[in-house]
Amino acid sequence: MQPGRLRLIAGVLALVAMAVPAHAATITVVMENLEISPAEATAKVGDTIELVNRDVIAHTATAKNGDFDVMMPPKKTVTYVLRKAGTVDYYCRFHPNMKAVLKIGGEPSR
Repeated sequence: MQPGRLRLIAGVLALVAMAVPAHAATITVVMENLEISPAEATAKVGDTIELVNRDVIAHTATAKNGDFDVMMPPKKTVTYVLRKAGTVDYYCRFHPNMKAVLKIGGEPSR
């Protein structure tokens, strides 16, 4: 095969690889025994947060900056897609001692 043709094929393959969209990740956060675990998590815009309430009482994941306020019934799992980058402190409105931090980067996870 000619060197010019090999470069062309390599260039086309590189462009195709760059055009493949990044895949969003799922980050699991568990609320159990009136605690949020992990207390600090890292994610990317477009990722899904899976909020698992293992307690027999309802909880919320309420961002102090107003970005989200998700209600979690007892023994249920709720999901939320992250739309905005930044560091978000959040807590349970019913149990304010339950606190955590979510650091959200600007690019989707792979």
